[in-house]
Amino acid sequence: MKKISNPWLGLVKDGYNCFGCAPTNPLGLKMEFYEDGDEIVSLWHSDDNYQGWLHTLHGGIQATLMDEIAAWVMARKLQCAGMTTHMEMKYRKPVPTGPDVVLEVRAGIKEMKRNFAFISARIIHDGQVCSEAELTYYCFSPEKSASDFYFRGCRLEEEEEPVRDK
Repeated sequence: MKKISNPWLGLVKDGYNCFGCAPTNPLGLKMEFYEDGDEIVSLWHSDDNYQGWLHTLHGGIQATLMDEIAAWVMARKLQCAGMTTHMEMKYRKPVPTGPDVVLEVRAGIKEMKRNFAFISARIIHDGQVCSEAELTYYCFSPEKSASDFYFRGCRLEEEEEPVRDK
């Protein structure tokens, strides 16, 4: 797996406080992302602050994890910004929370139709799929991605240009 750089860090001066991926949001999920073949992966520490029932991850947080990773699929695989137009969740089994719980969140593109990406996502714990989602994303044009969403491309950390002294 190769780590993906957050394309919005340092680019958006005011207002970048995404609940899913901003590392500085004190209440956020602080997700980080990796590329693993055709899929995007996040290894997320499931904290008890996000439980819906005793040591069980809230369903809305599960949906947020899968919606966020789908957005990163768009950014990395399609190199554009996009927006969720539809999401269907299937909760298969309880997702645990706790200080030692690490969840694997995975997503990939199933199909493209014109400007729509159909993305499959899942939350895995101890090798078992706990939740699944099917998402439809509208893909913005490169111009709109840049002008409205400050998107300038999504690279792997190893692809980043080195900072040079002046």
